[in-house]
Amino acid sequence: MRKLVLASFLALSTSSLFAQEIGRPGGPWQAPTCKTIAGTNSLAFTSDEGATLVAAGRPLRPTSYAYGLAVLPDAPNTMLLAVGRSLLRSTSAGCRWTPVGTVQSTSDGFPISLVAARGDRAFSWSENRNDLARIDGTTITYLGSPVDSIVGVGTDPRDADRVRFGDGGGQLWESTDGGLRFSPIGARIPSSSFLYYRAAFDPNNIDHVVVGSVINGAFVTFDGGRTWNQASGLSSTGTGAVNVFSAVVSPADSRTVYAMGLDIAESDAGAASQGRHIYLSKDGGLTFRPVVDRSNDVILPNGVPMAGHPTKEGVLYFTYGTSFGGYGTDVYRYDDTTGRVTKTHNTYHGAPSLAFNPADPNTMYLGLALEAVN
Repeated sequence: MRKLVLASFLALSTSSLFAQEIGRPGGPWQAPTCKTIAGTNSLAFTSDEGATLVAAGRPLRPTSYAYGLAVLPDAPNTMLLAVGRSLLRSTSAGCRWTPVGTVQSTSDGFPISLVAARGDRAFSWSENRNDLARIDGTTITYLGSPVDSIVGVGTDPRDADRVRFGDGGGQLWESTDGGLRFSPIGARIPSSSFLYYRAAFDPNNIDHVVVGSVINGAFVTFDGGRTWNQASGLSSTGTGAVNVFSAVVSPADSRTVYAMGLDIAESDAGAASQGRHIYLSKDGGLTFRPVVDRSNDVILPNGVPMAGHPTKEGVLYFTYGTSFGGYGTDVYRYDDTTGRVTKTHNTYHGAPSLAFNPADPNTMYLGLALEAVN
């Protein structure tokens, strides 16, 4: 188990609700300098890994979940935030927010996630649903989906019209017209798994995808799904069953991949970790090793939110939050150069989305959650 260093603080500004505006539209990206955030109470930012937070001067209202958070690198100081299915936009590096609209749903209204594309464009999707939409500036175009279950969306860093997603059956799909029409590409993952939890696309190479599955661990492709390799190193027994719930490819290095999974043999044996680990791969997802274990100090639920540092491939952030017992949220940082995990704490009930400022990679944004407490 890795050594845990604790630094638990919370400092929320309670001054004026009016943010100090920075970053004029059309100028270069800047770090936010406001003391409070205006227009939403579902976002906070931090420059010290969560020890202190800049947020709105009023509390969240239960129940709300900000699963979607996207920074648009090509659109200076422009961000999108999804609270449930309501979409907000900032052109001031997160200091001031205005509503855009509601993303429609043909299913059950599950909260949306966001992924940035080139220019002033992003795509929204709902996990394990068939909801997909495109956002161009302040225009929302609902696209739907040819499958019942989307488990991850990726965009081409060179082509705003090329977008792909992975489905719950292990197949990749592609559109070259901004999501209006999709076709399957490559081969379905050759596996006995009947369910795939997450397709994690490399933000620098849309052909590189890591897919987590039930029982059979993870699979990786480097050629857009034409060929697939099953990852090794996830099972403590070498061939045992492992559920991989979430994964992320480092934006700083495509060879660095993090995955969170459950080793079923360890879980059945009553291991102190309950079989729950965050794994690290340095070869793009072909081989993994456990680097963070679940413990009393590091809580790893299924599908833990994770984000790689934008310039340091060995640094990963992940979060845990709940309203149960008034626990709040932990923001964790794993550093592979030291093997250490550090933690900060705040009183929100979750931080289900994370992003970073393009001008200052040490500025991290947190999409916040608050649950009703009986």
